[in-house]
Parts: sequence; structure tokens; C-alpha cells
Amino acid sequence: MQTSDYRLATAFGARFAGALLVALALLLVLATLVVALLDLSLGPVVAIGVLGLVAVAVAAYAVLRRVPVVRLGTEGYRVRMVRNVGADRAAWVEVAEAVTATPGGTPVVVLRLRDGRSTTIPVQLLAADREEFVLDLRRHLQDGQGLRPL
Repeated sequence: MQTSDYRLATAFGARFAGALLVALALLLVLATLVVALLDLSLGPVVAIGVLGLVAVAVAAYAVLRRVPVVRLGTEGYRVRMVRNVGADRAAWVEVAEAVTATPGGTPVVVLRLRDGRSTTIPVQLLAADREEFVLDLRRHLQDGQGLRPL
């Protein structure tokens, strides 16, 4: 079975880009104050603004299009950029159980590992259909554990 990559949903990527833009705005305010106090030219402020916008665009592109949030491979899985995920990676043979849940109304997939750890994947974060993700996860888990459907 091939590797499946799931990227960040557009709405969450936009929030990430928005936070970067706010940070850039604060940096520009600080740079403007320094330039005004030291009576310097506006060149550094313009340079910071242009470079900052390019950096925000590159970071947003990387988060939305290049970096997978969840990677389901032949040997195991890996989860990135998700807070409170628990175990961020494990081999399929380590997974004891996979269940869906809705703690606080948020749909998640919980992978419980044999050593007591677990991985919680909020499905809303993914740019994928929830049911298709769960089916793909189940196929990877069955193949990774050497199970075949009846």
C-alpha cells in the first residue's frame, strides 16, 4: 500500500497565516518606532515589510500544500503540527485499537497503543473527508498489522 498524506484544512491554514501577519505587523510597528526615534530612512521598514510578506506567503504555502499533517505509511504513521496529539508517531504493530470519538463536540480518531500511549487526531484539521480518512486509516492499519479482510 502507498503512503497517504493529509494536509491542513484551508480554514486552519488561513488562521496560521493570519497569526503570522499579526506578528509581522507588530514587527513593522516596532521597526517604524526605531526608525522614527533614530531619524533613519524608511528603507529598513520597507525591506522588513516586503521580506515579511514573502516569508508569510512561503510559510502559508508550505503549511497548506507541502507539509503533511498526517502521513500514513506502510510501516506506521506520523502526525505533525497538532497540539496535544499525544504520541506523534508509531508503527502499525504498536496500535492496539483505533476508535472515533467526539470529545467536546470535535470529531477525532484515537489510536491507542499497546504501551498505554495514544494518538488523538482531530479530523477537522485535515483537508479530507472524515469518512474517507477513517477508511484509509483502517486499510493502512490492517495492512500494517498483516490482517486481511474476511
